[in-house]
Formats: sequence, C-alpha cells, structure tokens
Amino acid sequence: MIARVERFAGAAPEWDALARRSPGFTHFHLYGWRAVIERVFGHECVYLAAYDDAGALAGVLPLVRVKSILFGHFLVSMPFLNYGGPVGTSEAIVALAAHASAIARESGVKLLELRSRIALPIDMPVSHRKITVVLDLPNSEPALMKQLDAKLRSQVRRPQKEGVTVKFGADQVAPFFDVFAHHMRDLGTPTQPRLLFDTIAAIFPDDAWFGCAWLEGRPVACGCAFRWGDELEITWASSLNEHKRIAPNMLLYYRFMERAIENGITKFNFGRTSPNSGTHRFKSQWGAHDEQLFWYDQAASADVKTPSPTDSGYSWGPRIWKKLPTSLATLLGPRIVRYIP
Repeated sequence: MIARVERFAGAAPEWDALARRSPGFTHFHLYGWRAVIERVFGHECVYLAAYDDAGALAGVLPLVRVKSILFGHFLVSMPFLNYGGPVGTSEAIVALAAHASAIARESGVKLLELRSRIALPIDMPVSHRKITVVLDLPNSEPALMKQLDAKLRSQVRRPQKEGVTVKFGADQVAPFFDVFAHHMRDLGTPTQPRLLFDTIAAIFPDDAWFGCAWLEGRPVACGCAFRWGDELEITWASSLNEHKRIAPNMLLYYRFMERAIENGITKFNFGRTSPNSGTHRFKSQWGAHDEQLFWYDQAASADVKTPSPTDSGYSWGPRIWKKLPTSLATLLGPRIVRYIP
C-alpha cells in the first residue's frame, strides 16, 4: 500500500536505484536531469516520490513546470525529451499520477503530460501520436554491415570515400552545436542553447555520447546519444544541407551503432518521431521496428496539447525563422524554445 506521495527530499542515488530497477526506466528518469533543467532553463522541478506503508521508496515521477504568457502553463515529464512519466510499483504509479493530476488542477495547469515508454495502469487519456524506432544490434561490426541492404551499405561507404571521418568525445560538443544550430535554423525551428549540451556533457560524462562527422576540417553532421542499460538512443542529430549529396549522416549513424556494439549495447534507438513522416522512413530503412509511445494527457480543454512549430497556429514562425541569419537565430532561439516543452 502507498502511504504518502510528496516532493522527493532524499539523495540522488536512492532515486536512481529505484528508477533503474523499474519497468519503463529511461535515461531521462535519472535524478541528474533535475540539475540540467534547473541550471539551463530555470524551470521549477516538481520531483515526486511515493512511499509505501513501511516507509520505503516505491516510485518516482520527475515532473517539470514550464510556464509562459505566450504558450501557457504546462507540467511535463519530461519536457524537451522523449520519455518520462512515473516508474515504480503499479500502486506507486497510480498514486504518483493522481498526485500530479491534483497539482495540475490546483495550479491551473493548461496541460499535464506524462511521456511514458510503456503503458501505465492509470486512468488518463493517452495519445499515440509519437513512436520510437529501435534496431536490434548484432554482436559485431561485420555482422552489422552484413544485415544492411545493398543500398544502405553504399550510402554508408559513400561519405567515407569522400573523406568524411567521425570523432567522439566531450571535445565534440562545440562542433556538435555549430551543426545543430545551423540545421535548426534551416528547419525554421528555434534552437536549444549551447549551455544545455555543455551541462549534459558535464553531468553525464559517461552516458552522453557526442559525435561529429568531419569533412575537410569542418563538422558537417552531428549527434548526441544517451546510454542506459543495453540501449543507446540518439536523441538529437543534424546535418548540413549543403553536404546532403554525400550523406555524412549515414556514416555518423553507422559509427554510433559500431561504437554501441563495442560497448556491449544490443539496442539502437533512433528516437521519437511521428508515424509515416520523413524521419520515420529514414529510421525504418535501417531495418528497425516501431515501438508505440504512451503520452498521457490531462488537458484543461479537449484541443490542448504541447505547442509545436508544425501547428497551424504557429505556421508563420518557421517561414520567418528560416530567413534569419544563423547567428541571430542562435541568439534568439533559446529564449523561445525554453517555453516549448
């Protein structure tokens, strides 16, 4: 039985130990993300804990309040990321969701969203608008190359012939951001701040992998991935349109997979996407399979959801953003995107 739910006041190792042994655990459930969110965005983190009648920690819910005049008031687990939601025993999950729901009602929240990797035993409307795409990795690089079809093998080898190389490490954060910010401007989407990636690299030096594809001394494609358990997810990836012809991103993804195999990882997660989108087709071509995501929403009205640049009401934004100089877009982007969870 769950005796109480309250804001977590314990130590990070206690939180992480419970999260790691729970079904549905992802890297974004780790307590270190609280410091990332607070340090980079200044948002209030409402990290909840459920305790059983013996006083033992039974479940946790990392929850973040994102509030602005322009977009509204949200409680999200986890904002800017693919997964979150309560983890722990079934009773704890139910109690945590109920407590979060009460907080949302009492504080006039526009939308409470729990982004779960798995189905949860809670009575809350669920959206299946997002999926993730996962590739089962073989135990060696030659086996990985062999399982790709001929077209894909050619696309991986093409950038190598053109002189593209891939580097990994904390020293790749700066070039990663250069490519990422430029690509986001080209998409018409505000970029996250450089501080986000510097903070991630500092707090998760072993779990966060930054990689860049280089051509003639310049970064042309980039990725940021997270490892948890036997899985690696590439959460952010970008490439420069001017080098699309030689597809440096194909070699970049392959090198991430190769490195994952070397580290004993058995699943490569391409990250969330919308079904039947262009990015979905890109991820599926590697032989990966879809996994449904479960985003539970409690909305103040039926038409409320987290804002997106693709929404018709904001369609003017990307058109304007694409015309901005990259330096200006990079300066202004973080001031906007911090309120778009």
